[in-house]
Amino acid sequence: MLLKELSSLASPLSQGQVDKLKQLTSELSAVQLAWVSGYLAATANAGQLAPVADAQTAQTVTILYGSQTGNGRGIAKALADKAQAQGYAVNLASMGEYNVRQLKQETLLLLVVSTHGEGEAPDDAIELHKFLASKRAPKLDNLHYSVLALGDSSYEFFCQTGKDFDARLAALGAKSLLPLIECDVDYEVAAGQWHADVLEAVKPFIETSSASVVSIGTAKALGESEFTKQNPYSAEVLVSQKITGRGSDRDVRHVEIDLGDSGLSYQAGDALGVWFSNDQALVEEILTALSLSGDEQVVVGTESLTLKQALVDKKELTQLYPGLVKAWAELSGNADLLALSEDKEQVRQFILKHQFADLVALYPLASSTALTAARLLELLRPLTPRLYSIASSQSEVETEVHLTVALVEDERHGAARFGGASHFLASAEEGTQVKVYVEPNKHFRLPENPETPVIMVGPGTGVAPFRAFMQERVAQGIQGDSWLFFGNPHFEQDFLYQTEWQQYLKNGDLSRIDVAFSRDQAHKIYVQHRIKEQGQALWQWLQNGAHLYICGDAERMAKDVHQALIEVAVEVGGLNTETAEAYFETLRSDKRYQKDVY
Repeated sequence: MLLKELSSLASPLSQGQVDKLKQLTSELSAVQLAWVSGYLAATANAGQLAPVADAQTAQTVTILYGSQTGNGRGIAKALADKAQAQGYAVNLASMGEYNVRQLKQETLLLLVVSTHGEGEAPDDAIELHKFLASKRAPKLDNLHYSVLALGDSSYEFFCQTGKDFDARLAALGAKSLLPLIECDVDYEVAAGQWHADVLEAVKPFIETSSASVVSIGTAKALGESEFTKQNPYSAEVLVSQKITGRGSDRDVRHVEIDLGDSGLSYQAGDALGVWFSNDQALVEEILTALSLSGDEQVVVGTESLTLKQALVDKKELTQLYPGLVKAWAELSGNADLLALSEDKEQVRQFILKHQFADLVALYPLASSTALTAARLLELLRPLTPRLYSIASSQSEVETEVHLTVALVEDERHGAARFGGASHFLASAEEGTQVKVYVEPNKHFRLPENPETPVIMVGPGTGVAPFRAFMQERVAQGIQGDSWLFFGNPHFEQDFLYQTEWQQYLKNGDLSRIDVAFSRDQAHKIYVQHRIKEQGQALWQWLQNGAHLYICGDAERMAKDVHQALIEVAVEVGGLNTETAEAYFETLRSDKRYQKDVY
């Protein structure tokens, strides 16, 4: 669009120059356009045209990231900054924005990729992952590469996507600069070491020239906030209000947070990262069980503090991991726990149903086994923030951000157990300070053309981003062409934001809503059943170009909804199962089928 307008705008360029510029840019990929943009900006700022490095003498280091929660992007950006500081030409990009056809021209490729769900590639890595596994993938005999894989050892397919990339690149003839680096949730130290090692490993392949280096993609994006996961903003809780009924078996909160003058901005579909403190009572329970006072002085990173402070603010207490179960089995010497720790599936099930306090209570240490404060902290993982889908649009709420938070609560062996972040937010009184940052989600966005129809499937708290979607569409003046599927156990107790949805319907902002209250009748009805019932209309919406969104539980709901969609494509659309799968895969590639599942 910009190029079409060039010739009509007042410009210092002659018509011949405009024509040459059009011809040049029409031949460039997105990555190459980014390079040219950065190069021209740098030379304009310098006041003179810097010489372009000879491609034979100055290699570009391409750094690609595939990230579901933002960790991979952060590691890749930090690496790009370090590479730039050493004088390297850098091309930093999301795998989702990278032209896979460019791969055969690369000579130095550094990949940072997480694993999502059951060994699946994150959304922005899917295309590259598929391309490398396909027959279209080229020979890569001239490529040197390194892969840093992010994962969570609590899951069966630990770092699987990184392993896939490493194996495929090697099979295509590329040469590894370093062995595959596998990182668990506490990845910072390993990632920092990889930065140093991999930048040393690429040195023999690079000739640097400070006059010719152009960093691509490492500049701060327009509007990007100074507040990040590593440097969160201390915001104020305005409201934490229960929005399920008194008779509901679940406690869901509507939380409003004031971003003040932070300048933090977000789009509908983004997530909010929330740092939290562990419950004081939980910390006291653990200290008592381990015969520790909590006053012991300890060091976490470079910070000196008491053990109690460290357990409240620095360490993960509500989520176990396999290494901790195994280490505790060895410390306790308990035969049952030792046997369990050797069985991956049993460990996985134990982790899902227990917290660290349960581990301590069920398998106490022998009286002769003294656990020091320092050793306890070594066993525990660092506290990590939780991501919540944002339930508001800034077009509507300006400097606020809203969340829909289900309190995770259970009773185990007579003791109440809560989720760390959900309990922190549910317990927060007005004025409570909470450290937050915005985590963009470019793979869960409203259509570029606001007139495009949207179908939203969001049972339970999965409805949160669709509240943001509707606020945004109303602010844009868009009426109709929006359809919500919502489900929860009971109509009277669990219809989240009921009055808002009814008002949208009444105003014509929301075209239709189909609800499934699973426990309000003898047989259970879920959103996938409503999708099947409305298959004819839903298929017509898709044929009319609708974008389809799913948010919520990944383990069962998203799979059941996907299966229902396949059945609609077969029964209404006349496809067979294979072509139906291919149809929805095409929708996904075209960004018309997007998921935010967890």
